[in-house]
Amino acid sequence: MIPVKCTELQRTAYTQAVIDKWQAATANQRARGLQWYATAHKFAAEIAAGETHKGAGVLAALSANKSWAENCKLARKAFAEGTASGHVHDAITKANRIMAGADPREVLPMHLKTGAFYLCIADPENPDAVVIDRHAHDIATREIYGQRDRGLGAVGRYNLLADCYRAAARKIGEVPSKVQAVTWVAHIERS
Repeated sequence: MIPVKCTELQRTAYTQAVIDKWQAATANQRARGLQWYATAHKFAAEIAAGETHKGAGVLAALSANKSWAENCKLARKAFAEGTASGHVHDAITKANRIMAGADPREVLPMHLKTGAFYLCIADPENPDAVVIDRHAHDIATREIYGQRDRGLGAVGRYNLLADCYRAAARKIGEVPSKVQAVTWVAHIERS
């Protein structure tokens, strides 16, 4: 597990790893990554009958430990049936609260991945939000952790990596969520 409080040298190395992955992305991967959150934004609006923030909130609430395809299927089904299912109790409760009209910012852990995922889907041009998931962690550390714990539930560790992605985004000249999405696409499609 990476330290919560790292040296400036470590922080620079994590940031450079993100930049290197961005530069290694193919043109196709970059194009798809740059559109990832805009596409998710449109999907959120579609499933929630134009209430994008509600759709984004439900998608985020149901995202933990699910592939994007499964996440979309669960969220679409929740809106179609009027109640969430197919996930752990906590995720279902959060999704149902959001569908009932609760503000996603009041329901989701805004200081961790689920909250950041909501922000990125709700506003793909958000200048600050960035999702730090297991892939984002592994990109920054240049190591595939597999099933090992990354410790991303620790706010300090999560924020450290989020700051590295923001620093990389500033150097690249793009919003952090787009840098995360492009590097994510390149990372999951690595050979």
